[in-house]
Amino acid sequence: MATARYQPSLSLVTGASSGIGAAFARALAARGSDLVLVARREDRLRALASELEAAHGIRCLVVPLDLSLPRPGAALLGELREHLDARLPDLVVNNAGFGIQGQVVATDPDRLAQEVAVDVAAVVDLCRTFVEPMIARGSGVVLNIASTAAYQPVPGMAVYAASKAFVKLFTEALWHEARPHGVTVFAVSPGAVASEFFAEGRRISAPTPYWDPSRIADAGLRALDRGLKNGHGNGHGRGPRGGIRVPPEVMPGFANRAAAFSTRFVPRRVMLHFGAKLAGSR
Repeated sequence: MATARYQPSLSLVTGASSGIGAAFARALAARGSDLVLVARREDRLRALASELEAAHGIRCLVVPLDLSLPRPGAALLGELREHLDARLPDLVVNNAGFGIQGQVVATDPDRLAQEVAVDVAAVVDLCRTFVEPMIARGSGVVLNIASTAAYQPVPGMAVYAASKAFVKLFTEALWHEARPHGVTVFAVSPGAVASEFFAEGRRISAPTPYWDPSRIADAGLRALDRGLKNGHGNGHGRGPRGGIRVPPEVMPGFANRAAAFSTRFVPRRVMLHFGAKLAGSR
C-alpha cells in the first residue's frame, strides 16, 4: 500500500527567509509545491527561491512584506491577483514572528507594538483572509507556529509567551470552526529551535536541546501525512466532518510534550519562577 503524502499545489510561507520558515519552504518544494515566500528580507527570499526552483523545478513568488503593517492579508491577496492570476494557496504556514527579551518597562513601546502586530495580529488577519476562500472550495490547510512557551507565563519574554498562548487558543478555536467545511487548521508548538528568531540574537536557557528547524517542518508535514493515512469516511484522509484528520496542536518531541503536560499540575507561581529562569530574567 502506498504511503499517504500531503502534496499541496501552492503553499504560502511567512517568515520564509530563515529558520523554520525556510525549512518549511525547502520541505514543501521537495514535495513539488509551488511557493509564495513572504518576509522582509527580499535578498534572502530571492536566493532561496532560486535555490528551490533550480533544485525542484517549482515556481516561487517572492513577496517582500512587513507583516507588522495593518491588514497584510489584503496585500498578499493583491500580490496573488497580480502575479498568479488570483491563484490561492492550498496551504498557509503562519510562521513569521520574533521575540523580545527583557523587562516590559525597559523595552521600546514601538517594538512591543510591532511584536504584537507580527506575532498576533498578522496571524489573525492571514487566517481571516485565507480560511474564507478555503471554506468556499471545501479544502485547505492553515498551519500556525505556536510554541511550548504558550504553556506558562515567561517574565523577561512576557509579550512573546502571551502571544504564543493566544496563537494556541485561537488556532484551537479556528480548528473547530473550519473543520465542518473541509478545512484543516492546526498549530505546531516547538520547543527551543536553532534559528535567528530572537530579535537581540540571544538564546534562552532551554531545558531541552535546540532543534534544527528542518525537524519542525518535518513534524508538521508528517502530521498531515498521518492525517491522510488515518482518515475515515471517504478514504482520502478526511474525517466525518471534513478536513484532513490532524489534531488542533502538534508538539514535536516527547520531552516537550511531557514538560507542557506537567504545567497542569505545577502551581502558577512556581511556573513564574521557572519561566523567569528560562528567559534569563530575575
